[in-house]
Amino acid sequence: MSPVTVRSYRPGDHSAGRRLWSELTNEHNQMYGQPADDAGVGFEEYLTRLDLSGLWVADHADDGVIGLVGLIMRGRAGVVEPIVVTISHRHKGVGRKLLRHVANEARKRNMSALTISPDSRNVDAIRSLHAAGYDVLSSIELTLDLGRHPNARHQEGLELHDMQFRS
Repeated sequence: MSPVTVRSYRPGDHSAGRRLWSELTNEHNQMYGQPADDAGVGFEEYLTRLDLSGLWVADHADDGVIGLVGLIMRGRAGVVEPIVVTISHRHKGVGRKLLRHVANEARKRNMSALTISPDSRNVDAIRSLHAAGYDVLSSIELTLDLGRHPNARHQEGLELHDMQFRS
């Protein structure tokens, strides 16, 4: 594998960042049976966030920008948002390298903790994050399905505190 370096996001990375954001959003939409839209448009809004503390890219020597990770400030803690690696470079350590970099940046900023909120259906992401040290369950978000998406299928969920949940 050609070398991958993690560096700060530059204005010239905009189209690659938008492409990665679109890839992430489209995967989320597919996972939850939502219609596709201009998934990259959210990247523009993300870049204007006042609580954005840093944005870094994984730069592949041959393929250019293949990953993206951001750090959002929440008091003395941080939120990793987003983390995305293009599909052709997954399972090669790029995501772990991005996570290690953002953790080091959070330490430099004297943050007390980092959180990340993967989609409950994205078992691969949850496994990868757990392996990278994100093993403290810090919050739970529950949803009441109001039946607005009758064709949406729920995958087998998980049991927590002797209660069964769908995902």
